[in-house]
Amino acid sequence: MTHTQQAPTTSRLFESARLGGLTLSSRLVMAPLTRNRASADGVPGELMATHYAQRASAGLIIAEGTTPNAVGQTYPHIPGIHSAAQIAGWRRVTGAVHAVDGAGRMFLQLQHGGRVGHPGTSGHIPLAPSAVRFPETLQTPMGLEDAVEPRVMTDGDIRSTIADFADAARNAVAAGFAGVEVHSANGHLLHQFLAENTNRRTDAWGGTAEGRIRFTVEVVRAVTEAIGAERVGVRISPGTGVNGIEEGDTQEIYAALVPALAEVGPVYLHLVHADPDRPLFAAIRKAWPGTLIANPVLTREEVAADGGMARGERLLAEGADLIALGRGFLANPDLVERLRTGVPLNAVRPEFLMYVQGAEGYNDYPVHA
Repeated sequence: MTHTQQAPTTSRLFESARLGGLTLSSRLVMAPLTRNRASADGVPGELMATHYAQRASAGLIIAEGTTPNAVGQTYPHIPGIHSAAQIAGWRRVTGAVHAVDGAGRMFLQLQHGGRVGHPGTSGHIPLAPSAVRFPETLQTPMGLEDAVEPRVMTDGDIRSTIADFADAARNAVAAGFAGVEVHSANGHLLHQFLAENTNRRTDAWGGTAEGRIRFTVEVVRAVTEAIGAERVGVRISPGTGVNGIEEGDTQEIYAALVPALAEVGPVYLHLVHADPDRPLFAAIRKAWPGTLIANPVLTREEVAADGGMARGERLLAEGADLIALGRGFLANPDLVERLRTGVPLNAVRPEFLMYVQGAEGYNDYPVHA
């Protein structure tokens, strides 16, 4: 297959950009992608080192959701960053990426599953803001199983979890990452505190919008104090119903959250499902003074046609600073160069290859000769 159209090399997507102390080679970011390739005890291995090194030409890599403690694990073979072995495993990954890009443009996403967890996987009853069971089955080492009712977090649980996030951030820096992304999106623990249907608390960690945003703000504050604000990003997904979330008052909750995060001062805000035609996009851009990473939702046709390039250019024009792409990087280790030169893209392999062990559908996507 040969290309028929030359990509516009003047696109802003290919401009260099600054992010805190980093100089990014382009505005194209590899979004965090859960792939279930760690060991059973959450240790990244050579398979993951190869995968990320293959994609080191991204302007920035945000590595997949990684648990800050054992109870926060979501699915089997999800990496962690709370044990010595996990830190050493991630150090091999960052070393492989640094050997290619020479700059270390790599953040690690810190993700606590909250109620999106199962004792058959983690060995722990999941924790959540309220005793609201996850409405779907969950993948465990024994197969699909019904979710269990989570244990309501005490004030002590909340404070120890905040401390675990701060420790995980320190561990990530020790493992060679330039920074971390705090995951407050897609129905995981921090998002569960934000949403009305999963946070039914009446104490200081719930109730009003100010109470429901408190956990996310305090986690981000602890992480920035641990490693420095220029090393910290935050991911949000306003209005999404992923993992059974019903925020209820999306406009109010993010009108409170975004300015509160801005006061803490992390280096970027990562907006998932970014849509410049939604009024919320403009409101968040106006309220957020720092770098805004926009992660658009793409159809299969858009991914196949240009990997999200047209949507990314539109988002830049509407105020985004960086563009995060997922499936494009999943199937194309050399995505930036393919988009720059107009080379056709690899098609994404079948879904069943995404969340299994092994190199097939993971490290066997070809680069363009």
